[in-house]
Amino acid sequence: MANKYESPLSSRYASKYMLELFSAQKRIETWRRLWVSLAKAEHELGLPITEEQVHELEEHISDIDFETAAKREKKVRHDVMAHVYTYGLAAPSAAGIIHLGATSCYVTDNADVILYRDGLRYIRNEVLNVIANLADFANKYKALPTLGYTHYQPAQLVTVGKRASLWMQDLVSDVEELDFVIDSMKLLGCRGTTGTEASFMDLFEGDEEKIKSLNAKICADFGFDSYFDVCGQTYPRKLDSRILNCLSSIAQSCYRMANDIRLLQHDRQLEEPFEKSQIGSSAMAYKRNPMRSERICSLARYLMADASNAAMTASVQWLERTLDDSANRRISMPEGFLCADAILRLAENVTSGMVVNEKIIERTVMEYLPFIATENLMMEAVKRGGNRQELHEIIRQCSMQATAEMKQGGKCDLLKYLAQRPEFNMTETEMKEVLKPELYIGRCPQQVEEYINKINPLLEGLYKEEPEINV
Repeated sequence: MANKYESPLSSRYASKYMLELFSAQKRIETWRRLWVSLAKAEHELGLPITEEQVHELEEHISDIDFETAAKREKKVRHDVMAHVYTYGLAAPSAAGIIHLGATSCYVTDNADVILYRDGLRYIRNEVLNVIANLADFANKYKALPTLGYTHYQPAQLVTVGKRASLWMQDLVSDVEELDFVIDSMKLLGCRGTTGTEASFMDLFEGDEEKIKSLNAKICADFGFDSYFDVCGQTYPRKLDSRILNCLSSIAQSCYRMANDIRLLQHDRQLEEPFEKSQIGSSAMAYKRNPMRSERICSLARYLMADASNAAMTASVQWLERTLDDSANRRISMPEGFLCADAILRLAENVTSGMVVNEKIIERTVMEYLPFIATENLMMEAVKRGGNRQELHEIIRQCSMQATAEMKQGGKCDLLKYLAQRPEFNMTETEMKEVLKPELYIGRCPQQVEEYINKINPLLEGLYKEEPEINV
């Protein structure tokens, strides 16, 4: 297909599972399963539909003649009716009862909700894979001191593992949001052209309990507990907005992590995986660019922007429905899922093989540790009779002097300058005794251990292999 445009999300980035989930085959199969479910429920509730007709529909769920459907749609300009016609050709004894009492959104909207739910479940497992990688990484490096940064300026020490726990916590919050969205998803049900169920009031001769039973049976067939209490012709598009916002939140977390990795790789403290034969630059053969992390950030920007589509669509639904949502949703919703999937696949790859350059980290720590240790030195000098305020001013002056020399390429001589001041009453050797990085990491190791223990139950149901698509 080199002579036709193909989305990079499908050709380069997304998983086989996601591509199949949002394929035309899976979508129309889901439509047909919904038609089977409707026919079966109507048969059980006494409408003139035979068991044989239901069975024939069940036997022809997957053998979809897309060519015939395309020709029919070109003639009637209606995709659902084109597939009603095509399904009828495959199951001729049931052709007259397919879609009985339903409107197009019965299949289009319910199928979308089913596919979105299954997509979110898959995304959830991908997020957990990344969290599991980060948990292993954080635990391994929970006590390795590293220079912390605020405003991207050197600050107090943290540990490599503690920093990874910040990334992990963001993703755990995304799982919590995913769980809320998945657990609160509802089907549209079969509600008629304006959501009044008027067609079924006619078919069931006013028996409201049968109408409720019909919708409950359809929900049960697809693993849903309930359907929307009230609706127009479509399910509320607020659901789409909630879904894309959730996927956007995942993109935000992955962007933050990948951007941190890019900064740390610049400083050679941390590196993403780099294959033996990987080329970093077409011109500069020595380069090791953080291309996976850069790609995560690039795709994340797209997904965060994509989320605005659902918000705009939800806000402009006219009365019982308008069709200006359709073309937008066909693009923005599947691509939101494919993009989130692509981001998480990259994130799983990066987090499974991050390289920690401990000697570089140690060198950076030791370069700045004299500044970090100044508060401890000041407290010790006070114990030896010094004045806290005077000592603070001396530290400020000496720090500025040492920093100025470092900016000219010199080494850090802060301790030498402090030792020369009699107010400190300490030798340089005595001062160096407090330059032990592990004294300045606070509770980092304990914080990492406690957090991993807290989230371990979340990872218990993690599976590593791609599951079957469940619709």
